[in-house]
Amino acid sequence: MSDIKPENAAIVRRIEEKYSALGQDSTSYMKGFSYQRPVTYWDYVEVDTLLSLQKPRTDYPDEPIFIMYHQVTELLLKLIVHEIDQVVEADGVEADFFRVKMERVNRYAGILTQSFSVMREGMDYEQYNEFRLALAPASGFQSAQFRFIELKCTDVPLLLNHRVKGKMGAEAGFDALFNEMYWLDAGLDRKTGKKTQTLQMFLDRYLDAFKRCAVKMESRNLYTQFRKISSSAPGYEALKKSLRDFDHTYNVIWPLAHLKTAEYYLNSKGEGKAATGGSEWQKYLHPSYQRRIFFPDLWTKEELENWGNF
Repeated sequence: MSDIKPENAAIVRRIEEKYSALGQDSTSYMKGFSYQRPVTYWDYVEVDTLLSLQKPRTDYPDEPIFIMYHQVTELLLKLIVHEIDQVVEADGVEADFFRVKMERVNRYAGILTQSFSVMREGMDYEQYNEFRLALAPASGFQSAQFRFIELKCTDVPLLLNHRVKGKMGAEAGFDALFNEMYWLDAGLDRKTGKKTQTLQMFLDRYLDAFKRCAVKMESRNLYTQFRKISSSAPGYEALKKSLRDFDHTYNVIWPLAHLKTAEYYLNSKGEGKAATGGSEWQKYLHPSYQRRIFFPDLWTKEELENWGNF
């Protein structure tokens, strides 16, 4: 090793120490490094795979736009989940660390709201209202990441429908609570108990995972983690602001952008078209109806009373 530069020798030693600590022979790993091909952008990002994931159901030219926009949305939601997970999985999280993660979350949430013009202005009105008929019973309502974000952000009793919110607590049990989740109203007739196919398929696929997430997050969600931090801790006020910003962006601005788009395509001519999933979309989307608020303690009484209207 006399002809090896000192800095390279130090790297080799670190590799040997790393694999020795794992009970592994570092020689085979270093040989493997020498066999690896150079990394390219298209392989690392899986560009070819990514660009092959758009599979339209019709021949309308604007349907791929609809697919790609929703794929981008799911990637942004995954970025939000990625940052939130670092907070909810942490023990003794500090305000500054929490704030940095929430600022990243706010950046992604901001992109979600700012990009909605792709939906509102980026597709032909007639084309959309034709190809969407081929998508039933699929619905954006079936985005599981959206539900996981809710469960990772706040307490389950805060996600109940308006009829029982404030009247049911954790003591009711998760099954009883989940039967009253606000989003069920988008696909459930409360009088008959009949579920739309959209809702039933969604529950069959994800309900167990949602409940496992809720149990795990009961003592670790963002709201719980925030309440563990002293109001005198450095960075507390900045963290509080970042949480308020996210609550408002995610639960007011984004739903209103979605509602504006739905109104354009489904009701701009007074047609009152049904959503592909059969939901009562006006009430489901408007924040003043669903009143989804992740961090109610961070808002004044007046702000809470006017939720969705400011």
